[in-house]
Amino acid sequence: MKRYAARAMRSTNIPATLLLLGVSVANAASTQSRDDAWWTGPLLAASPGTLTPGHFLIEPYLFDAIPQGHYDNDGNRRPVPHANNFGSQSYLLYGLTDKVGVGLIPRFAYNDLGEGRGSSKVGMGDVTVQAQYGLTQFHEGSWIPTTAFVLQETLPIGKYDQLGDRPANGVGAGAYSTNLALYSQYFFWMPNGRILRTRFDVSYSISGSTGVRDVSVYGTEEGFRGRARPGNVTVADAAGEYSLTSNWVLAMDVVYEHDGSTHVYGSGLNVSSGTAHTWSLAPAIEYNFNSRVGIIAGAKFTVAGRNATAVVIPVAAVNIVI
Repeated sequence: MKRYAARAMRSTNIPATLLLLGVSVANAASTQSRDDAWWTGPLLAASPGTLTPGHFLIEPYLFDAIPQGHYDNDGNRRPVPHANNFGSQSYLLYGLTDKVGVGLIPRFAYNDLGEGRGSSKVGMGDVTVQAQYGLTQFHEGSWIPTTAFVLQETLPIGKYDQLGDRPANGVGAGAYSTNLALYSQYFFWMPNGRILRTRFDVSYSISGSTGVRDVSVYGTEEGFRGRARPGNVTVADAAGEYSLTSNWVLAMDVVYEHDGSTHVYGSGLNVSSGTAHTWSLAPAIEYNFNSRVGIIAGAKFTVAGRNATAVVIPVAAVNIVI
């Protein structure tokens, strides 16, 4: 390459050389550098990047899950009563080493049923602990993305049974759940020189069974004694973020979720929910104050499904790295 450049310079007159130099400088100026792009992250797809050792990421989400209907087994959507299911989910992550990170994800919820008694108070939902191990790292010019393996364990902290006359107080599942996930991230430079950051996350959750008494989130009634086993869940999330400027970013998630059948049995009852699936979109806009602090707002909404509830979920979050 150096020898070729030297021959080209010797055979080129000075005006042409200056013209080529100007074009090169202009092209370099129009190509966005990664240092010039600040990110909060899309609404749903988590990052495979591990935090710098000794640093924390704090990202609290606030949302309202509003049912829009229920998809039957033929994919037709039927109306459901209006409700507002307010919640928060916060990511508290810490970098242990260059490749290992750990975290805690607490949840809180308050359900307003509209046509029934809502939650008596804000309730603490199930809590997730996680460990993340970095596998590969993205480098410009390479086809290899940043990837990480993530192990999560959800602890059944939230109330889920013995709900009495307040079914809306149910904010947990009652069962331990193990989630195995692979996260990936890649950078593309668009024709105009701006960066498109993409993520593709896949996960599989396996739930255990739990004892159930009386009124519960599983639809059981007073006097019931038995068990429930939530179905396993598979999720695939493809997301992209387009850097408009250093501060402003447009984001979009496309999510497929498949839910295994939930089985409830005992006290003369033996029912299964059947499998379900949904397709959802989650557009959002980010504003990043700098490389460490940003905010994001958008909504997740169901666009198709089977044997599942369609929802619209307005979401807002703050992302802080310290």
